[in-house]
This record gives sequence, C-alpha cells and structure tokens, in this order.
Amino acid sequence: MQMLLSRQLAGAPEGDRSALARLVLGLLLLLLAAVAGLSIATGASDASALSVVESWFLETQETALSTRDRLIIYDIRLPRIVLGILVGASLAVSGALMQGLFRNPLADPGIIGVSAGAGLGAITVIVLGGTVLGPVVALLGIYTLPLAAFAGGLITTLLLYRVATRRGQTSVATMLLAGIALAALSGALSGILIYLADDRQLRDLTFWGLGSLGGATWTKIWAAGPIILAALVTTPFLARSLDALSLGEASARHLGIPVQRMKAAAILSVAAATGAAVAVSGGIGFVGIVVPHLLRLIIGPDHRYLLPGSALLGASLLLLADAVSRTIVAPAELPIGIVTAVFGAPFFLWVLLRRRDMLDL
Repeated sequence: MQMLLSRQLAGAPEGDRSALARLVLGLLLLLLAAVAGLSIATGASDASALSVVESWFLETQETALSTRDRLIIYDIRLPRIVLGILVGASLAVSGALMQGLFRNPLADPGIIGVSAGAGLGAITVIVLGGTVLGPVVALLGIYTLPLAAFAGGLITTLLLYRVATRRGQTSVATMLLAGIALAALSGALSGILIYLADDRQLRDLTFWGLGSLGGATWTKIWAAGPIILAALVTTPFLARSLDALSLGEASARHLGIPVQRMKAAAILSVAAATGAAVAVSGGIGFVGIVVPHLLRLIIGPDHRYLLPGSALLGASLLLLADAVSRTIVAPAELPIGIVTAVFGAPFFLWVLLRRRDMLDL
C-alpha cells in the first residue's frame, strides 16, 4: 500500500493531496459496495449477496430465490440499504458543509441543534397530522413529513447562523452555546407535543427518536429521496466557494465568490438533507462530525474531494452501524442512534480536546 501511495503521489507538488484523495475516493467506493453486499447477506434469511446477484443475471431453477427470500431481500433489506446510503451520505455531507460554512470542525447538524429543529417539525406532523394539520397532510401526502422536517431544520439553521455571526465573523463558542439553547427549545416544544400524543404515537416517537432504519420502505424512499438527492447534487458546486471561504469572507469576495448566495445555498442544502434524513430515520447523531474530520486528516480540506468522500464514507459507516444494530441483540434490534453515539461521542470529545484553544470562552 505504501508503494502504491508513493507512485500515486510521485511528481505531485509538496502538500498536494489530489492524487491521494482520488485514490481514497476509489477505495471508499469499493468499501461502500462491500458494505452494501454485507448488508444484503446479513439477517434472518439464508440468501447471500452472491445468490441475489445470480438470481438477477443467471436465474435458473437452482439459483432462483424462494418467495420468502424475495420478500426479505427486495421489500426489507434493499429499501433499508438504499435508505441507509441516503441518510448516511446526507448527514455526513451536511456536517462537511456546516464545518466549511462556520470554518470549524466542531460544527455538526446534531450537535448544534439542526437535527433537533428538524425533529420538531417531524414530531409536529406525527402528532397533529390527524387533527390540526389534517388539511396540510391531505394536500402534501407522503411529502408532508420530510417537508416539515426540512422547514424545522431550515429555521434552526438560519437562527443559528444569525446568532453566531457578527460583522462577518462566526464565534465558535456562540455557535455551540446557541446550538445547545436551540436544541433545548426544540426539545421542550417536542416534549409538549409528545405529552399530547396518544399511546400509538408515543411508541412510534420513542423508537423514532433514537434513530432507526427499521421502518424503511420504498414509499419513504420516494418521499425523502428526491429531497436528499437534490441537496447532494448541489453540494459539488459549492466546493470552490467553501475552499475560498476558508481564507475569510473578505478574501473570498476578492476572489469573486458570491459569498451571500453561497451561504444561502449551503444553508438550504443542510436543512433539506438533514430534515429529510431525520424525517425518515429519526435522530442519528455524530455521523456529521466524525466522517468529515476523519477524511480531512487523510486527504486534507479540499472540498472537491471532501464532499464526495464524506458522502461515500458516511453511507458506509451508517450501513455498518445498521448491521451492528441488527445483529448485536438479535432477534431484537438496537436503535442505530445508540450505536453511532457510542462510537461518535468519544471521538467528539477527542476533537474538542484537540481544538479547545479555538473556543473563545
């Protein structure tokens, strides 16, 4: 591996990690394919990833899947894998965008309250969708939940940016404290709605709040997928602007970057991706801070590679976390938010200790 990396980097300018970044992106793509294959083969059914592929291309009486296996693979596992890829990619890319926007690796949709705001929007629809918001649900149909979560995430992100930014400078300490306050406010309003919920809604909200891909269906994917994909497709066009913004807003303007438009696009992308992800998977934390920071240590801060790399690694890590959640207490299922928190919280503390000199408390 060391020889391969040396060959890839031969002739590159000192400090240029472009060759390494392209190699890492290729490896991450292979990792995602391997993890997806593992997810297909993991579960109660004996059908393996190889048997599924054989049934696609070489279907015979010997290779054909049983009716039970087809139901498990195509109606349970595949929707779960697709949803896991979308949610993992959206959370990781949202983290990378917020870190670039605030110019600090401590920014993350879950930590600074964006996910809580999106959750408030989703809980409002879940609890009041059959009463006060009935006409809205009838009008928007399956898109009501992701759109409500998007609205909650957008409002929270705008408030956070307005509070934390003054004269073009963003205070890291203010951002973290404002995020805690906004998350607490969203939690309080969510608590009021939960108090009004009936028994069935309470069971759904309890499991949903911890995060899970267990309820993945093709309907949910059709509802949230277009919103997530639209946000992800937008992000590569922000890479150059985010790189320029790392030099400061004044420098970015001198380089011809439309800073305000870029900020608006980044905020909308984060709100859309996080809101739609929270709506269909619940609260899954720490993906947005772990993934971009790991990649930044390896391939550097160039957003041309950091953003697609975050999408690939975030999808892979969430699928791995989902596989752990399905098998560690089988036949029961551990909420995936618990798994990501167990590994993500110590990592966040490590990042915080390394960056504590940046906190202007």
